[in-house]
Amino acid sequence: MVSLLLISLPLLPVVVMATTLCHSRLLALCRRVCERVLRFFHGEVCVKSTHAYVFSECTHGQAASVLATFDLYARTHASVSIGPEKGEFVDEVVKREAPLRVLELGMHCGYTSVRILRLLPTSGKLLTVELDPLTAEKGEEIILVAGFKNPQFQVLTCSSAEAISSLPSQLGESCLDLVVMDHDPEQYLPDLLALQRGKLLSARCVLLLNGTLEPGAQALLEHVTARPQQYDIGHQFKDMVEIHCHMPTHSQGEVS
Repeated sequence: MVSLLLISLPLLPVVVMATTLCHSRLLALCRRVCERVLRFFHGEVCVKSTHAYVFSECTHGQAASVLATFDLYARTHASVSIGPEKGEFVDEVVKREAPLRVLELGMHCGYTSVRILRLLPTSGKLLTVELDPLTAEKGEEIILVAGFKNPQFQVLTCSSAEAISSLPSQLGESCLDLVVMDHDPEQYLPDLLALQRGKLLSARCVLLLNGTLEPGAQALLEHVTARPQQYDIGHQFKDMVEIHCHMPTHSQGEVS
């Protein structure tokens, strides 16, 4: 017994380390599964309940009524819309920056889309991306209900990566002045790098990030903070932040 104990003692740290690692990985796996389940059900609530309520209760053709109906619904029901407070923050950025070309990654039910569209000039255009076909369909209906016409916006039903790869044909000679990221936070940094590699951001482009406490968003913020010559972090409201990109020319080389 004593001999067995003496042989086992040196292995104890290895056993503890392996057990801890497996436990951590199991916890991480469980957390990801729970997040996906919650995201799925949250999305179902948004698509079915929110759309039905807004569509039936708002005054068609009036963007202000659509937004007010969204906010009224969110007071008593689960909703993935950013809400009026962060919505006003988005308004301030759009009014100040006066973008002509806007990319929204994560349309959801169209709340943020409507807020942005109502502030764009007649020559402006919103490209909004939604991976789920049902959500994209319902969100587009809400945008049309708010009184906007197809030439003012375009819904891209695909992943953010696929949407970004198609942007050169969508934008022509134009570049993006505003990018709103409210999709999968794990895609925030890869999508930013893809936009820069494609030379799709204007010299005055502003990023708006929602959900900055998420690990994926934190990765983007760390990337930005480490490159003060390329980015400035601007105002922040709750878990939404604006980032100013400095891209005076398209000949700066590869994005690192």
